Amino acid sequence: MIERFLKQTTFVSQDDFRENFKITPPEQYNFGYDVVDAWAAEEPDKKALCWTNDKGAHIDVTFAQMKDYSDRTASYFQSLGIGRGDMVMLILKRRLEFWFSIIALHKLGAVVIPATHLLTKKDIVYRANAADIKMIVCVGEEVVLQHVREAMPESPTVQTLVSIGPDIPDGFGDFHKGIETAQPFVRPAFVNNNDDTSIMYFTSGTSGEPKMVIHDHLYSLGHITTGSFWHNLSEDSLHLTIADTGWGKAVWGKLYGQWIAGATVFVYDHEKFTPADMLQKIQDYRITSLCAPPTIFRFLIREDLSKYDLSSLRYCTIAGEALNPAVFDAFLNLTGIKLMEGFGQTETTLSICTFPWTTPKPGSMGLPNPQYDVDLLRPDGTRAEDGEQGQIVIHVDNKPVGLFKEYYRDPERTLEAMHDGIYYTGDVAWRDEDGYYWFVGRADDVIKSSGYRIGPFEVESALMTHPAVVECAITGVPDEIRGQVVKATIVLSKEYRNRADDTLVKEIQEHVKRVTAPYKYPRIVEFVDELPKTISGKIRRVEIRGKS
Repeated sequence: MIERFLKQTTFVSQDDFRENFKITPPEQYNFGYDVVDAWAAEEPDKKALCWTNDKGAHIDVTFAQMKDYSDRTASYFQSLGIGRGDMVMLILKRRLEFWFSIIALHKLGAVVIPATHLLTKKDIVYRANAADIKMIVCVGEEVVLQHVREAMPESPTVQTLVSIGPDIPDGFGDFHKGIETAQPFVRPAFVNNNDDTSIMYFTSGTSGEPKMVIHDHLYSLGHITTGSFWHNLSEDSLHLTIADTGWGKAVWGKLYGQWIAGATVFVYDHEKFTPADMLQKIQDYRITSLCAPPTIFRFLIREDLSKYDLSSLRYCTIAGEALNPAVFDAFLNLTGIKLMEGFGQTETTLSICTFPWTTPKPGSMGLPNPQYDVDLLRPDGTRAEDGEQGQIVIHVDNKPVGLFKEYYRDPERTLEAMHDGIYYTGDVAWRDEDGYYWFVGRADDVIKSSGYRIGPFEVESALMTHPAVVECAITGVPDEIRGQVVKATIVLSKEYRNRADDTLVKEIQEHVKRVTAPYKYPRIVEFVDELPKTISGKIRRVEIRGKS
């Protein structure tokens, strides 16, 4: 499959990859037809999805079945008036119906808006009106149904509601009845151009109302790098990415790049993350590849891994936030597997990562993906030297495959982020002499104290080497003398929770002074039960700052 879109499909070095990697999309590309249906035609019995849940269910879906289900779903959605350009929001958690629905909407040329089940009435009203959403397809769970119902009087563009069950209340169409009785699907005479919008994300955001990030149909091809050259997948891979379908990471790890690579996607539909359960799934299903945010790995390494047979696991990747070296080292010691870091945004696909042919440097994001022209710029717009902090930018004179089109209906915000041939990520990093990038923090998270610029990540990494610290967040607190001082908000390991006193604060402060430059130590330390996070698992430092 991958050879349909790449002239060269294997690479032996970063130089080889940089010089010879090139995506060549068809003139009118559509993931539903050109990947899913193509697999169904070539290898109908090939397993696309291995779906399980926390109630003991297990369903395998072949590509032939995926084509059938998505065709019937597309026909059902057509009967509800959905077609090219229509906005459809999916609140489907990790249910099988998410995959049927997103592929169906691609086949119709409609716009998919994945959304988390944690949305309240206010959130749904905002999204419905901001994007002129025409239909909502959701799980039939009372809390979700209630919020959707309550939002409808203030959401005039929403014409149709569909529930996948188990509850199908009045006013909601029955998804399963609809696809069972649907007419045979007939592909529309015209589906899409490559630059038509295929998917929109309301970014989880760390402050303010979420941005509406829109991607064209080539976005899924941008994830070739994600699946084949970061996750390092092949046709015999069984890949698990731990992510809810309401987060952009789901299509990064549970759909596009994986199926282009021919891998089987493993899904564990669970209500509450339990490290032991996840390790059991890896053992029982012989999962070969795992991708998760640092938070997940921080909890996995605190389990007794000797209880599980993880011998099937060949490759592990990590994204969502920067990886603390202490987590890298601990996982390597326990499993023999090196965590391969990756960096990207809702606005991009994978833009910096550690590739299979490169040696990971613990704590480094890795090397630029040649799909993007990545650079570091100083505040004055000049190029940062090696060892010097700068904002990560992407040169976009020619739009790279995978880069977002714009912030929908927000030309000012689009122009602020993308102008003069450059997309500004808002993330700060530095580059070493080997070309590896090292994350510092969001531009607005960098702390300026007594003339020093202190990146939250470097202090957090130092803290993570102390055995008392399970998770932490570094923020800046206003100070009359220093401008700002460093504050550490810490979740303690269970062994240290009864020692949450001034003595432990002093011990942690002295530890940071020894591990990193002494001026970076946290002058304020607060112990908490948990850190505030977005649905995607990112720490909400803005919320912590607001409470300081």
